[in-house]
Amino acid sequence: VQLQASGGGLVQAGGSLRLSCAASGRTLRSLTMGWFRQAPGKEREVVAAMHWSGGSTYYVDSVKGRFTISRDNAKNTVYLQMNSLKPEDTGVYYCAADPRLYISSSLHRVPYDYWGQGTQVTVSS
Repeated sequence: VQLQASGGGLVQAGGSLRLSCAASGRTLRSLTMGWFRQAPGKEREVVAAMHWSGGSTYYVDSVKGRFTISRDNAKNTVYLQMNSLKPEDTGVYYCAADPRLYISSSLHRVPYDYWGQGTQVTVSS
């Protein structure tokens, strides 16, 4: 599985960005997908995840109500829509994929096998 992330950039606080992660080598219908971010000096954290069925999602508390993970099966692409961005959302964002069929309650702790390159998101105050 290869993942190509894009869509990062510089945005003012309160603005929006949409990240994309194009997958190749395997259909999204058989992949658990996740978005992570790593802020300077901090550990990488999972931001959002989507169950391989597409039927359930996970969000870290700090982004609930602002970020939305979605997928387009026809394009084999996962998105992260980020609204009401805050300076603390700044970081390098990574998409990740795993072919194992996890249950929904495990979405917050999937040990992903495949990673895309990061895309920088900078939110100015």
